[in-house]
Amino acid sequence: MHPAYTSKDDELVRARRALGDLELTICSDGTYLLDGGAMFGVVPKPLWQKRALPDEDNRILLGLNTVVVRTGSAVVLIETGIGNKQPAKMRDFHQNQERLPASLAAAGVRVEEVTHVVNTHLHFDHCGWNTTLDADGTVRPTFPNARYFAPAGELAHGRLQLERDRVSYLWPNYDPVIESGQLTLIDPFGVGGFTAEDERLRPADGKVLPPVRIQTSVAIVPGVSVEVLPGHTASMLGVHIEARSHGGATERACYVSDLVPTHNHLDSTWVMGYDLYPLTCIEQRKQFWARAIPERWLVLFTHDHQVPAAYVEWNEKGKPVAVPED
Repeated sequence: MHPAYTSKDDELVRARRALGDLELTICSDGTYLLDGGAMFGVVPKPLWQKRALPDEDNRILLGLNTVVVRTGSAVVLIETGIGNKQPAKMRDFHQNQERLPASLAAAGVRVEEVTHVVNTHLHFDHCGWNTTLDADGTVRPTFPNARYFAPAGELAHGRLQLERDRVSYLWPNYDPVIESGQLTLIDPFGVGGFTAEDERLRPADGKVLPPVRIQTSVAIVPGVSVEVLPGHTASMLGVHIEARSHGGATERACYVSDLVPTHNHLDSTWVMGYDLYPLTCIEQRKQFWARAIPERWLVLFTHDHQVPAAYVEWNEKGKPVAVPED
């Protein structure tokens, strides 16, 4: 853990930095607890507990990081945490804190000024504050003036409600932004063949929703784009951020999402039990590091509360390690 990337546990704003002419702010929905064994898959506990100390129930502390990108003409949010719609049983287990609204306010971000929201995938801990549960029981889009973006393949998979992962796909996190006309589904380069009224995207219970917009381009706004990084799920996206420095060089960052959820998961083989395609995940990590390390990308971690961002280098053993910024 490096002081340059470490925040105090109670800080609402986890980090701020410039990336060329862009401003990055890492906000937080707080922390939550997940089973350490599930987070490290087949890695033996005597190894992973040296990096992440579990509690008496074998749970480890994780973060819920939202990256705010200010471009001058846009305010882009990447990921929206767990939100405030979890039932009491799940809140009791996860001990999540519902802090993103307070974190955004502390960072000087008004919900009305957010122009774009990007969900890398649609698991409950990545898109929860897409919508807000009000006191009267209604669920509404949290960011009234934003366009929301999510992978088309993710919504199609979530609609299947498979036994393996249906607990992670909760329609109140995304159906209200379909109803409001704010959601655009990304089908990169049209590979999935999705259409606006695709049967794969409709709720299985017959609920009628308006046609959803399909985008085949990977661009969100100038300087922000997405790339499919399969492994955790088949359609999960990484979010690339690029900007020109004052000297004219290109600076790059990547919100890598659950491909590498924390800096404790840098090793290519330290994949999660939650990953649907672990072998794919291993290969994707290798390919990611082959680009990110020599090109010096700032890696933005989705679930690392203590180290929300870091540069990564090869150590003397050929392993990727987080390093402080020069």
